[in-house]
Amino acid sequence: MKKLVSIVLVVCMMVAMLGGCGKKDDVSIRVASLKGATSLGLLNLMDKASKGETDYSYDFTIATGADEILPRMIKGEIDIALLPANAAANLYQKSEHAIEVIDINTLGVLYVITGSDGINSVEDLKGKVIYSTGKGATPEAAIYSIMDGHGISRDDYSVEFRSEASEVVSVLAQDPQAVAVLPQPFVTAACAQNEALKVVLDIDEEWTKIYGDNGAKMVTGVTVVRKQFAKEHPEAVKAFIDDHKESAKAAIEDVNTTATLAASAEIIAKEGIAKKAIPNCNIVCITGDEMKQALSGYLESLYSYNPELTGGALPEEDFYYVR
Repeated sequence: MKKLVSIVLVVCMMVAMLGGCGKKDDVSIRVASLKGATSLGLLNLMDKASKGETDYSYDFTIATGADEILPRMIKGEIDIALLPANAAANLYQKSEHAIEVIDINTLGVLYVITGSDGINSVEDLKGKVIYSTGKGATPEAAIYSIMDGHGISRDDYSVEFRSEASEVVSVLAQDPQAVAVLPQPFVTAACAQNEALKVVLDIDEEWTKIYGDNGAKMVTGVTVVRKQFAKEHPEAVKAFIDDHKESAKAAIEDVNTTATLAASAEIIAKEGIAKKAIPNCNIVCITGDEMKQALSGYLESLYSYNPELTGGALPEEDFYYVR
């Protein structure tokens, strides 16, 4: 009888151990991101998840535009999304505060590039035509706010917008003396295609000089979660944050592996370009009070430039996940 009890106990322990090895809560975390710099810090997590090396199951989607993600987020079809900072603020307003930001995933990735030797400062942009994407979005706000901050009248320069970064790259290919504002990884791709081009100004650095008081930073991408999902699965959200931090750290420390993953995911066309671009993509995973301080200051600057960039109002305290 004792032997039978012992066998039963051993079997029960094995079942419990096997159960513990399964995915927690039977939750599959549905994550969406954009094809670009904001997804780079997620790639190592995607790779681990595909190999079954994470505590929770993940279902990843990489979209080409935020407009593909926002409606699905509102419908509850996506749990976590990596979005441009101003898109997150807009979603917060449109969804009646149904989402919150859990981390900043990318800081400033905008640069001024040209083949001209005469541009070494913001003041040197006076009298120039600046080509850029992002009319009515963050790039436009960044350009004008920096020029305004240096006291340069908008009559002293002009900005010509193109719908896609590839169109701006084409302008530079035809005229290397032209001046453009582009995000990574397009900056590295453009410079690789044309050796006459070079980075002359870091928009993130210039913005911080003017508006970086009290810890504000120029923010490109943030990660948001549906509040309902966070309420129902708080441990899953915590696990994602830890996984994301580890993945972002790996992207910075193991550029070669991340470049391979970026090319495989078709985020950056060529692995060689990815290796050069990733170190300049400002990949981070900033959480808590530091995240709130950096992001709130940035959104305030966008709002002061154009309230519509943040959905017509500034987000309230419940926008920031700081537990």
